[in-house]
Amino acid sequence: MNATEISPPVCVTPGKIQPARLAALLRQGGGARLLDVRSAAEYEAQHVSGTVLQPLDSLVPSEWADKNAGGPVYVFCQSGGRAGRAAALLAKEGVPCSVVEGGLEAWTAAGLPVEKGASTVLPLMRQVQLVIGLVSGTGAALAIWKHPLFALIPLFTSAGLVFAGATGYCGLALLLARMPWNRRPAGGAALAGARTAPASCCAPAGGKQ
Repeated sequence: MNATEISPPVCVTPGKIQPARLAALLRQGGGARLLDVRSAAEYEAQHVSGTVLQPLDSLVPSEWADKNAGGPVYVFCQSGGRAGRAAALLAKEGVPCSVVEGGLEAWTAAGLPVEKGASTVLPLMRQVQLVIGLVSGTGAALAIWKHPLFALIPLFTSAGLVFAGATGYCGLALLLARMPWNRRPAGGAALAGARTAPASCCAPAGGKQ
């Protein structure tokens, strides 16, 4: 694979990039900025070295537009959904950007390196699954044992899942991301202090902002 094949996309609308292709680009020294839009706790658990942490609910796209000379932005989340929303916001500011397809899950599945911390907080999507499962199960049990109208509870959660799948917008995920255990890393550092990570061994010089 040569440098021409992996040249960074310059996009008006968000692009997509496979983890292996991004890793190859970084190894060859292409100018790039890495943005992680997960929660602070998820970032603390593991992240790609050299990424900047800005959770989706606190992302300021204009900040990245001001740094546009630093190269295109490659956006990470856990599996790709939040990164897609963040990239759309960045693109509106004219920031060249691409979503890392499959997010950190695909990155680790490809055997690419990550920095690991001591956080024991579950990934945000697993928290969403637990909450929906508990609420739906409780509603179903109440409908069986108390009153049939309680069946509206699992019906409501099912509708929420369909909406999230169709639009990529999950209100419950955004709500959980604001919870105290997700806004602070396990080590107790403030969110503002966890916005940057040390440069990656395969990241280009100057690639971290």
